[in-house]
Amino acid sequence: MAREQPNVGDLLPLLETSDLHQLEEIRGLINEQLSTERGSMLLNGLVDFFLETNSAHAMHILSSVREPHDKHLLDKMNDCMTKPACRLPTLMLLGHVVRRQPSWIHKIARYPLLLSLLKCLKADTDVVVLITGVLVLVTLLPMIPQAGKQHLWEYFDIFGRLASWNLKNPGHVPEVYLIHLHASVYSLFHRLYGMYPCNFVSYLRSHYSMKENMETFDEVVKPMLEHVRVHPELVTGTKDNELDPTR
Repeated sequence: MAREQPNVGDLLPLLETSDLHQLEEIRGLINEQLSTERGSMLLNGLVDFFLETNSAHAMHILSSVREPHDKHLLDKMNDCMTKPACRLPTLMLLGHVVRRQPSWIHKIARYPLLLSLLKCLKADTDVVVLITGVLVLVTLLPMIPQAGKQHLWEYFDIFGRLASWNLKNPGHVPEVYLIHLHASVYSLFHRLYGMYPCNFVSYLRSHYSMKENMETFDEVVKPMLEHVRVHPELVTGTKDNELDPTR
């Protein structure tokens, strides 16, 4: 007699059980189902369940997804990024996946999800979303160096936008969020300076030579520059070499 297939909708709430033995059984069943032809349907349901419940167990399973379901996961997260109410938990999930460094994460450079992340950072006005998104980008950039040539100026535009956030939006955001935003922008500064020093310094020179950006330079960017050493690539490298995917 064929084994009866468990109902996906019934499995997911059981992830929140306090019975560790039952939890392992449920995880096993879910992982088993993910390897079947119904896997993509289960994965979509698992993402929705995480967005609704912030389940740590669901996040753990999703961050361990293997090929070929990486495509379904990236596409599902991209769909969720289009919905403002889902954006923050989706970024939290993406950040967790990126930090796990699955073998397929470099493929995100070819998927719409990367474009959605960059679009969010260039346009969103929710500071918590921006903080979370910047930290995802900072972690992701070394894993997708091949995307630099195509998206470099978008990275720089994001830095410029967020570096001036407090000066352009005074009094609109609680102080604690501004501290975290500044810290995340500082992390992005270090990442861009570390990976693309020639291009980044060229951008800084061009962007902050404009009169309307001088205050941001004096208040925000100059103190950052004062805390980094001269990058050797500024002497021996070139802007083109930095974007060579074979370097």
